[in-house]
Amino acid sequence: MVKTNSMMRIQRLACSAVLFMMGSATLAQESFNAYFTPDKKFLQLPVKNGAPKRNLEIWKDGVKVRFFDMELAEGAPDWYAYLDISEWKGKSIELRVDKLAKNAQAFHPIKQSDLDSNAGKLYAESLRGQFHFSPKHGWTNDPNGLVYYKGQYHLFFQHNPYGRGWGNMTWGHAVSKDMIHWKEVGDAIHPDGYGPMFSGSAVVDSANTSGLGKPGDPAMVMFFTGATCWCQGLAWTNDGVHFNKLDRAAVPRINRDNRDPKVFWYAPGKHWVMLFWVEREGGVHTQQFLRSDNLKDWTPTSIVKGGTGDDRYLFECPDFFELPVDGNPANKKWVLSAANTIYAIGRFDGQTFTPEAERLQGQFGRDYYAAQTINNEPTGRRIEIGWWRTHTDKGAMTFNQSMSIPQELKLVTTPEGIRMVRIPVKELEVLRGRKLLTGTRSLDDKAANPLQGVQEQLLEIQAVVEVGKSKELHFNLNGLDILYDVAAQEISADGVKARLPLVKGSLQLTIYVDRIGVEIFANNGLVFMPINKNLEGKELSVTVKGGKVRFTQLDVFALKSGWE
Repeated sequence: MVKTNSMMRIQRLACSAVLFMMGSATLAQESFNAYFTPDKKFLQLPVKNGAPKRNLEIWKDGVKVRFFDMELAEGAPDWYAYLDISEWKGKSIELRVDKLAKNAQAFHPIKQSDLDSNAGKLYAESLRGQFHFSPKHGWTNDPNGLVYYKGQYHLFFQHNPYGRGWGNMTWGHAVSKDMIHWKEVGDAIHPDGYGPMFSGSAVVDSANTSGLGKPGDPAMVMFFTGATCWCQGLAWTNDGVHFNKLDRAAVPRINRDNRDPKVFWYAPGKHWVMLFWVEREGGVHTQQFLRSDNLKDWTPTSIVKGGTGDDRYLFECPDFFELPVDGNPANKKWVLSAANTIYAIGRFDGQTFTPEAERLQGQFGRDYYAAQTINNEPTGRRIEIGWWRTHTDKGAMTFNQSMSIPQELKLVTTPEGIRMVRIPVKELEVLRGRKLLTGTRSLDDKAANPLQGVQEQLLEIQAVVEVGKSKELHFNLNGLDILYDVAAQEISADGVKARLPLVKGSLQLTIYVDRIGVEIFANNGLVFMPINKNLEGKELSVTVKGGKVRFTQLDVFALKSGWE
C-alpha cells in the first residue's frame, strides 16, 4: 500500500505519543558502538545491580568474539566486571551495546585497567566464605572439569563474569596445589556458535589417544554442552592456560534436552567412557553411555533410566566412578549419581551399568547440588566438590554462590547394606590455627558452657559423645542451633532434619563453620548435612538438656582463611 503524507504524519504523531507515555528515558535510548585499541589487560564494565540488562558484543576483524548481557550501569556503578582483552592488545576491536542512554556515563570514555578497582579488599568481604571457593566477581554454579594436571588441581566452574545472577555461562578457572588455597586464573572457555558453555568434565589424555598432545606431554581434554546446539563439545589445552575447541561437535544432539558430559578412562577395556543426561519421551530422565578410542568419535552403548518429571533421580550433572568396599581392592563397586546426589551402586563392564542398589540418599542438607569428583587425582582418592547455593548476593557483594569443601568418598558396609560416606580431606588441617578446646569432658544441663567467651567466625569441631540418658545436645554456632534429639535419634539445624542413629550409644560429629554456613559430617560421614546460612552471631556454646553426656573427644579449632 502507498502511504500518503497525511497517513505518515498521523503515524509519526501516534508514535511520538507512545514514546512520550513510555517516558523520556525511552526517547534517549539508542544503540552504541565504539572502536578502541586494547593496551591493558581488562575492559572495565560498570555494573548496576537490578538495572535493565543490555546486550554487549566485542567484534574483531568482522567476527563476533564475545557476546553477553549484563545489568549495565549508565550512571554510578555498584561494581565493575572485567573482560579480559589482553589477547587483542595493539589491535583494533569494536564494542557494541544494543541500548544506551545518550547521557549515560558507561563507556564515555571506554576504560581499561590492569587491576581490579572495586572498593574494599578482595576475599575479605563480609559474606565471602573463607575456605569455600567463590569467584572474584559474578555468579557461579556447577563445578566443571575437576582434574589434576601438570602439578595442579584445576577447578573449572559455571561462571557469569558480568553479574551476580545466572547467565552468560562461561567456564571460569581456578588452580590449587592442595584443593584448599585456590587462585582464580581467568575464564577458560567462552560462549560461541555452540552457545553458552554448560557443564561438563575434563580428563588427562596420558596415552595421547586424541593426538591433541605429545608423547610424554599429554593434553587436558574438556567436554562441555553447547546450550544452543545442545551437543557435546570438546576443548583442550596443552599448558592449562591456553584453550582450543574442536571445529565440530564430539557428540551431536541426541534429544530435545541432553547435557553435562562426564568422561573417564576405562582401564580394563582401554577405552574412554562418556555419560550424560538425556530427557526421553514422557519426561523420563536417563543417563546415556557412550565409548570412544580417541575422545573425538563416540558410539552409544547403553542407557540407564531414572525418574520422570519432578522425580529427579538421575537428572543432570552425572558422576560415575569405582570405589573399593571397606577399602578392599578385591571388592569394588561402581557408583552412579546425578545433581541431587541420590545415587546407585552396581556393576559396570565398560558398556552397561547394572544397578544393585538404587535411590540411595547422598546428602541430607540444603542446596548442595551438581557435585563432581576429581579425575586423575594423584593419590588415588575419589574427591568430590559440590556447588553450595549460599546467599551471598547481598549489599555491596560483587559475587554470588560458593563451592563446598573437598571431601573424600568411600564405600562402607552398614547394617542396611553398602553405603557411600563423605570425609573432609586431610588437607583441610592446614587451616587449623589456635586450639580453643580439647580433651574429654562431661556435661549436664547445669554445666558451664565450655566455649563461653570465645568469638571466632571460622571453626572446625571434632566430637565424639556418649549421650547417656540425656534428651538433647545443642551446639550454638554463631547463631545456628544444631540439635541432636536423643529419643528421635535425629539431627536438625535451621529446619533441616536427618535420621542419625547412635552407634553403640555414641555420636561422632565433624563440623566446619564458615561465614556462609556449616557443613556437618556425622557418624564418620554416613550423614552429610550442609546448611547454607549467613552467620552473623558471635555466640559459641555446647549445652545439654535432660541428663549428662560424656565427650570422649571435643576438639575445637579456630581456622585460618584459605585465601592468600
